[in-house]
Amino acid sequence: MYQFPEDMKKAYESSPLSFVYYQNLEGKAVPVLASGGFCKSARVSRERVLDWISAGMFERMDPDDVGIMAKISEDFLLKRGPYDVVFRCNVDPSDGNQEAEAGHAVNMMLHGVGRWQTMPDGTELAVISYANLLATQEVTKERIEAYTLFQKDRFYTDPLTGLPNINYINEYGNGKIDAIRAGGHTPGVVYVDVNGMQFYNNQYGVKEGDRLLKLIAETMEKKLPKALISRTIDDHFVVITELDDKEIMEAQLSELNSFICKNARGNTTGIRSGVCLMTENTELTEALDHAKRAMKRIENNMNREVAFFSKAEDSVYWKNRYVIENFDRAMKQGWIKVFYHSLVRLGNVKIAAFEGLARWLDPNRGTISPGEFIPVLSKYHLLHKLDLYMFEQICREVKLRHDNGLPLLPVSVNFSRQDFDHADIVAEMNRLFKKYGLEAYVDKSCFIVEITEQDLAVGTDRLKDQIRQIRDEGYRIWLDDFGSGYSSLNMFSQFDFNLVKFDMELLRHLDEHDGVNRIILKDLVNMVRELGIHTLVEGLETEEQFDFLKKIGCELAQGFLFHKPEPLDEALYRINAGDSVKICETPEEREAMNRLYFQKS
Repeated sequence: MYQFPEDMKKAYESSPLSFVYYQNLEGKAVPVLASGGFCKSARVSRERVLDWISAGMFERMDPDDVGIMAKISEDFLLKRGPYDVVFRCNVDPSDGNQEAEAGHAVNMMLHGVGRWQTMPDGTELAVISYANLLATQEVTKERIEAYTLFQKDRFYTDPLTGLPNINYINEYGNGKIDAIRAGGHTPGVVYVDVNGMQFYNNQYGVKEGDRLLKLIAETMEKKLPKALISRTIDDHFVVITELDDKEIMEAQLSELNSFICKNARGNTTGIRSGVCLMTENTELTEALDHAKRAMKRIENNMNREVAFFSKAEDSVYWKNRYVIENFDRAMKQGWIKVFYHSLVRLGNVKIAAFEGLARWLDPNRGTISPGEFIPVLSKYHLLHKLDLYMFEQICREVKLRHDNGLPLLPVSVNFSRQDFDHADIVAEMNRLFKKYGLEAYVDKSCFIVEITEQDLAVGTDRLKDQIRQIRDEGYRIWLDDFGSGYSSLNMFSQFDFNLVKFDMELLRHLDEHDGVNRIILKDLVNMVRELGIHTLVEGLETEEQFDFLKKIGCELAQGFLFHKPEPLDEALYRINAGDSVKICETPEEREAMNRLYFQKS
């Protein structure tokens, strides 16, 4: 038999309203709780009331009402029909009723209204409220209004949809989870967000937005009848339900979403859902957080409606969060370092320049690869801070290279399309060049801006104007990743590039598809050289590749065949330990080799 939580039991038993809770046990309606109002109206003590009801309500009814009452009660108990009926009842003195024992029989005409209620642990009980129609109309009205307010307690109920709210979830959510587990099922939490709710309100008005939220609430109640469904805040819903099969759950949510989209008055893309399968030790608050993060992973992917929480993807989330939370600190503490990757001239096999690469050497996490932190910084529009930081570190290390007798070769820095939207890159480069007094060591042509073909292709006029200004200031411009997928020859009619860097995939797959990349690279190198632009190929790893690039007349190459990226302090350590400086071009050699390159037939 169902046992009410102690606080709920006290509240119900002290209520002045007249109602009784029944439980269906083996096809019989067994009373499990009666309110104080019922005890008072029936003149039965609290201690005896449940036995008094069990002794037989039908025996106290008017004989003419028994037949219809039996039919209505059976249909309601088996959920075949409603319970809304008026019947006559005569309390016999032999019941032990206090007033009857004094010689006054109690005659009542009762109006019974029943409904089913799911309790916090998932148990379904029938609650029937009784109103004595022979009492004054005012008392009956007051009791009905009080009962309505009692059932619509806004502390636990969302006023718009009528669903439970976040207070209810916090109070009784764990009870629902325990009930699911007790029934031999696996509980799950679904976090639901209405996609584009603000846009919907702006387009159709707040009233239509409210209608959409009501439609979603009604649809979820219909499609997920066993679930505890709540509206938590704004356009977010939380569902606690059985989750024994992920595919079934995904299908249900997809069907639910299709119904919402089809039946909404305005155009909507419906809902997005994040789902967390609760293991034995998962807490509700933890599951809610997991489900919410899973939902956010969908972002603007219009082809995805449901995302399930996984530990692997959660690990990525925490790594990304670490990057964002520690990025400024990493720059301030010098955890992000410049690694210099040499660019080798194929004609003399000497280092002609360096590319400055960002490497995050974290004291807590070890090495964080660019593949991890750069996409995160890009997502949150922080790449301009990284790229300007890298340029500043390279400027700062010019004097250190000079003082230690290292050749002052040109150095390239990668800049992204985002940089030019968030900062005046030309002004910042000039400021840093002046700040570190670089005119005493090198000219601006020793600093190179690398920007990808894809960024230039979709860049704004502001970006394109700044690229031209950088060239006019005396810095050099390299087109990076040419041939990586976009490859528009129109680039060469819009910008004056000093060098084109061909994407490493062309070299990596040199002999695939009958060696088609050999033909492509050969023709591209010849074309670019005819335009008076220097050429470089990334990804050089084998002697065979080296021979091929030299044969087709490519000027420079970058890859692990000769050198790997290293920070300046590591190079200085090797030199101080007696190691020789890697063979680099002198400025005079660089000028001579540049002239010779364009003289070749």
